Amino acid sequence: MLGVILAGLVTALVIFMLAKGYKPQPVLLLGGLLLMGLTIAFDLGTLLPEKTTTNFEFFDIFKVFSDILSSRMAGLGLTLMAIAGFSRYMDHVGASKSLFAVFEKPLKSVRSPYLLLVVAFLVTQVLVIFIPSHAGLGMLLMVTMYPILIRTGVSPLSALAVIGTCQFIDHGPGSGNVIMAAKTAGLDPAVYFVEHQLPVTIPIIIAVAVAHFLAQRWWDKREGFVFNQDTLDKIDHNDHSRPPLVYALLPVVPLVLIIGFSPIFKSPIKMDVTTAMIISTAVAMIFEYCRLRSAKAVLDSFMLFFEGMGKQFVLVVSLIVCGEVFANGLLKIGAVDTMITAAQDAGFGVGAMIIVMSFILAVAAFLMGSGNAAFFSFAALTPKIAAFLKVDVVTLILPMQIMTSFGRSVSPITAAIVAIAGIAGVSPFQIVKRTAIPMAVAAIVNLVMTFIYLG
Repeated sequence: MLGVILAGLVTALVIFMLAKGYKPQPVLLLGGLLLMGLTIAFDLGTLLPEKTTTNFEFFDIFKVFSDILSSRMAGLGLTLMAIAGFSRYMDHVGASKSLFAVFEKPLKSVRSPYLLLVVAFLVTQVLVIFIPSHAGLGMLLMVTMYPILIRTGVSPLSALAVIGTCQFIDHGPGSGNVIMAAKTAGLDPAVYFVEHQLPVTIPIIIAVAVAHFLAQRWWDKREGFVFNQDTLDKIDHNDHSRPPLVYALLPVVPLVLIIGFSPIFKSPIKMDVTTAMIISTAVAMIFEYCRLRSAKAVLDSFMLFFEGMGKQFVLVVSLIVCGEVFANGLLKIGAVDTMITAAQDAGFGVGAMIIVMSFILAVAAFLMGSGNAAFFSFAALTPKIAAFLKVDVVTLILPMQIMTSFGRSVSPITAAIVAIAGIAGVSPFQIVKRTAIPMAVAAIVNLVMTFIYLG
């Protein structure tokens, strides 16, 4: 019980510091180191096995951090950095703009504002598979989709609600949370995405599309929105920097490689995500050479791949490592074992534990404004909890991973929400007010699908 009390105090400190605006990486790292220090001070357990210990317990605290950093850098971290490198190169060549251009004409042909809103939302759910960045995709949509929506009679806040939920689910084998979940569950990312995630997320996406239609129409009537074409004359977001339309194929190449050469199709060729990203970047460079006819410009541009990798290490990989140190601290101090025993004594089954864990993650994502920070902090705990429940890890981690993004989409401090609010000149609170009902629907459908999945 002492371990649970100490863990509760440290967790409360972590939440307080995050709520005050401290960076999540040092806060989570501090929380993890503090938990492991308390584990030693109160003799609540050991940190490392005998063969890897430094033979001085307080040095072992930092050895745990070192081991996690080394392990994640060589595996999951490298994968995520390669994805970020490819994404940075796609931004450079303008492939994302070409990809959106494929959907632009069908969008403009829809005349009903609220039907257009639904179609636009469904388009974002396709785009996010190829552009797995909430803030990045949100910014792209603000200069491409947003002008189309408001010129067709959609209210600015309704348009912002759809754009704000463009990545309300992290899905696709290029998503950091998906890769983390797949690794934790011991699955290939393509298998996790196609065989486990899609059957759950497709019904959720359909439900949220309907919820947007009804909720945004209700809000517009409640707030007295009236479309006025005259107020839009000053708005001009025309972008003439788009590369050739064939560049729309480039963001699709990694998905084709990852899924095409995966166990799903029983391919004898093995293709990991990192290799797929490097191959795809090489293909993009060939496209660039054909367009620019400058070997120096194309070869120099490859440095952007490494720039993207470095930025991903600073923003995401560091978050994974620090989150895992915090989770490790919770494990070492015995808090998780005690909670599992309490859940067992209370008669908690699989369904109850999934609901509790999913709710905790959604609240954490809301408070942190980051789905990654919340999910990476708790993902490492799921194998132990799944073993207690006698279920596959994927059964527990899937609804948790999906639910995390819902909390982020209703948080006024989420980077994407703040960014699009700034461009549109509105308060982030006005946007999350519009995203709340669709995300509540998403949470309900997620739990329903989870219980169907369990059945």
